Amino acid sequence: MDRQVCVAEAKISGLHYINGVRVDSSEAFEVFSPIDGQILGEVALGTHADVGAAVAAAADAFASWAALGAHGRLPYLERFADEILARTDALAAAESADAGVLLSRLRHGLVPRAALNVRWFAQAALTLQDRVIETKQARHLVRHDPAGVCAIITPWNSPLMLSTWKAGPALAAGNTVVIKPPEWAPLSCSLLADAAHAAALPPGVFNIVQGTGAVTGAALVSDPRLSRISFTGSVPTARSVATAAAANLVPCSLELGGKSPFIVLEDADLDAAAATGALMYRNATQVCLAGTRFLVHASVREAFIDRMRAIVDKLTIGDPRDEATEVGPIIHPRQLEKVAGYVDRAKSAGARVLWGGGRHAYGDLYYQPTMLTDVAPDAEIVQEEVFGPVLVLQTFADDAEAIRLANDTDYGLGGVCYGEEAHATRIAEAVRTGFIWINSFGIRDLEAPFGGRGQSGVGREGGEWSFDFFSDVKDVVIPKQPFTASFSHR
Repeated sequence: MDRQVCVAEAKISGLHYINGVRVDSSEAFEVFSPIDGQILGEVALGTHADVGAAVAAAADAFASWAALGAHGRLPYLERFADEILARTDALAAAESADAGVLLSRLRHGLVPRAALNVRWFAQAALTLQDRVIETKQARHLVRHDPAGVCAIITPWNSPLMLSTWKAGPALAAGNTVVIKPPEWAPLSCSLLADAAHAAALPPGVFNIVQGTGAVTGAALVSDPRLSRISFTGSVPTARSVATAAAANLVPCSLELGGKSPFIVLEDADLDAAAATGALMYRNATQVCLAGTRFLVHASVREAFIDRMRAIVDKLTIGDPRDEATEVGPIIHPRQLEKVAGYVDRAKSAGARVLWGGGRHAYGDLYYQPTMLTDVAPDAEIVQEEVFGPVLVLQTFADDAEAIRLANDTDYGLGGVCYGEEAHATRIAEAVRTGFIWINSFGIRDLEAPFGGRGQSGVGREGGEWSFDFFSDVKDVVIPKQPFTASFSHR
């Protein structure tokens, strides 16, 4: 069957992409838009056999792809990046329709970033080989050898960008990949397969198998032919992935959730802090790195609240395909019920609503940008990731309390700190997190490390850290003096 999904002017295949061709399954699942609930179409649901075929194709293609070397792979990956950019409108329309992401953000930010992920890592791979370490005894030639078949599992909040963020360095390092897109938002990854095909990536180098986590994802991460697993998603799913990987001793990179602090010091520029604070509602706060726990110095609490409320009151909530929209829908009815449940329980426990606090009248999957306060430090709403447009606000009296509250979480992904630069930097250095922005938010450079600690994940992505994960690092040791074999311990 030729399953096809139509979004705007884009025609998107609902089939898997395995070994360079489109492949159907005996079963399928429907994809709908969170914007208006419209059914967009159906896509093939990957079986164990489909996953096995994709992994086999990737394994067969590995040796020849690895043998090309970084220079030989560069033209393919440059073309791949070009083909992604050539599909900007279609990719943006697809992901906006099935994930509810702002169309303008996709066109001007996320799709270009997806192309850059492929291009930058392809070029960076040229510098990998034969780093030399000179010691008194020997010359060490440190190599990054391709690892093998890499499984890539991406979440529904940014499937295109995160797929290329992982596949870019994996392919550039000489590996082959099998991607399982999110079941709630698979369409942009299907178009990504079209871009790979048009770029003439050899069959088996790049594969897409759609499906559920329980069936397709479980089959993929348990396959003993894998050499690496890179996963972004929830903590419970990560535990299942790590358990399956452990059975075959497959290294995992796990980028998980966050409950990041947004710290406003007494010497902060309150207008700037409030404007950035309102940005936390972008993508309906379905963003792991958003600062969702606002920690505000008691002396500026009311002034900060007034400034941020004035901005939030003016946010445009609606259809993400409209250029004027600033906050779109929640991805799925189950996610909306989860978000609403957190707020309802918090209110029942005594939390006070500063603004928002309920569903939005625009549509079935829209929720008001919400800020809660008067919450206990150990409250569920403070400690657990909501993944919806719900923030909490606490106050602190001094730096020590700010640091204590910031670190009072099992998560440790990101953070924001607004204040005089030297002061904010001192606070940032004491916060246990993978990264933290000073007087800013969202600055991401490909050569810098990205990742969390605690329940926010294992490992780092970006720059050399991505290549260290997606490669087998080897030391070729050349002695500087003639070597004499001896059992002597002198």
